[in-house]
Amino acid sequence: MPRASMSPGNSSHVLAFLLAGIPGMSRFHRWVFIPFGLMYLIAMLGNGIILLVVRAHHSLHEPMYYFLSMLATTDLGLTLSTLPTVLCVFWFRSREISFPVCLAQMFFIHAFSFMESSVLLAMAFDRYVAVCFPLRYSSILTGARIAKIGLGIVARCTLALLPLICLLTRLPFCRSHVLSHPYCLHQDMIQLACTDATLNSLYGLTLVSMVILDSLLIAFSYAMIIRAVLGITSREEQARALNTCVAHFCAVLIFYIPLAGLSIIHRYGRNAAPISHTLMANVYLFVPPVLNPILYSMKNKKKCQVKHKQDLRELKCSGKSTLQIMLTAEC
Repeated sequence: MPRASMSPGNSSHVLAFLLAGIPGMSRFHRWVFIPFGLMYLIAMLGNGIILLVVRAHHSLHEPMYYFLSMLATTDLGLTLSTLPTVLCVFWFRSREISFPVCLAQMFFIHAFSFMESSVLLAMAFDRYVAVCFPLRYSSILTGARIAKIGLGIVARCTLALLPLICLLTRLPFCRSHVLSHPYCLHQDMIQLACTDATLNSLYGLTLVSMVILDSLLIAFSYAMIIRAVLGITSREEQARALNTCVAHFCAVLIFYIPLAGLSIIHRYGRNAAPISHTLMANVYLFVPPVLNPILYSMKNKKKCQVKHKQDLRELKCSGKSTLQIMLTAEC
């Protein structure tokens, strides 16, 4: 049972919480961890490989790949933030987590989630500049400016999340100490407070509003991109311009749709089945880090194939030998 300290006013302050697995499947938690473990493995390997490849190849030291590295770092951080408690709950069947550790995990989960929204916005700006101002792309997105954007994202997320921690430390938790997920989330924790948590809810809504603002700015950037693409006379050039945005657009949908579903369930689905809360949270936290590396690797593979076809046509036109063409076509 979670420990609690008693105050003179017959209230208690929780010293530990109990995490929860998937409702109704406690006997099968070790089996359930197998797909979770595979997702963790794919997420860590995929995002780790992206970081190593971008670092190793000088030809990838471009703005788009710098932002992709930021996204991979964020996904890796989000994955590692949930791994310890998910492993303990499903494999070792250890559910107790101390209040300070729970606060720390909550901070990192929400910080990396907030950071991912900011990185997706920065990537949308990158695509906007690439499509609408291609000749000025390298002069606008310089290395120094990208570094400032990265530092700004980290500062924004850190400063936005710190008040959330301070507000939570002031709340006494004297109700049930059982959380509804195998990790700590802000929405989950404030529901266990035995005093009015309106201020926490309002600040949480402020953070949600900032994420909504990010999504609106991303939508605006795509509106500008579509406007610029429609002004291109060549159908082939239109398709090429839109093709540069496909992977990012899919990443935006993968991130924001589960986030919207999780927010709606937490605020308006109190009568919904507990398993729906758990499944939506798992989709939101696990799916983007798993799918993003796959999306971008497929995109870059297709780009590589198209580039090789163009190189082959150029070599044939220049009268190169078959052996030279084959050597040039190798990856």
